[in-house]
Amino acid sequence: MDIKQIQDLIRFVSKSGVNEVSIEQKDFKITIKTNEVQPTVVHATIPAVTQPVTHALPTAPAPAPVEPAAPAAPDTSKYITVKSPMIGTFYRSSSPDKPMFVNVGDEIKPGTVVCIIEAMKLFNEIESEVSGRVVKILVDNASPVEYDQPLFLVEPV
Repeated sequence: MDIKQIQDLIRFVSKSGVNEVSIEQKDFKITIKTNEVQPTVVHATIPAVTQPVTHALPTAPAPAPVEPAAPAAPDTSKYITVKSPMIGTFYRSSSPDKPMFVNVGDEIKPGTVVCIIEAMKLFNEIESEVSGRVVKILVDNASPVEYDQPLFLVEPV
């Protein structure tokens, strides 16, 4: 089994919702486990509280609280999203003492290595398929990433 077949298998398992798949052949064995937690349904009963009825003089209604306006989300529709091609651990450099592959503001071209994703002890260099300027890095270094998870926002040039 080559790396492309393994990557395809990882994608299939992540999309299928299966938690674990094991394949064993005469010369190798592979097990793929997802980190998805099955939802747990909790049923709770809340006892009703009875309050004594009291008669009070009518009062002026309290003014409605003023809710602050939600801050406007920045418009990201003009940016290209670079997504993870596999499940694994995201690294911004090849080792802790090496410089980062890309930083915010860097110009990238197709073929530029933007990060490494470690999957099953294999370090896969992820190359850009677009050209532009890196606007935002959406994942922290050494964080787990899912298939098709956004990694970078790139402003086309």
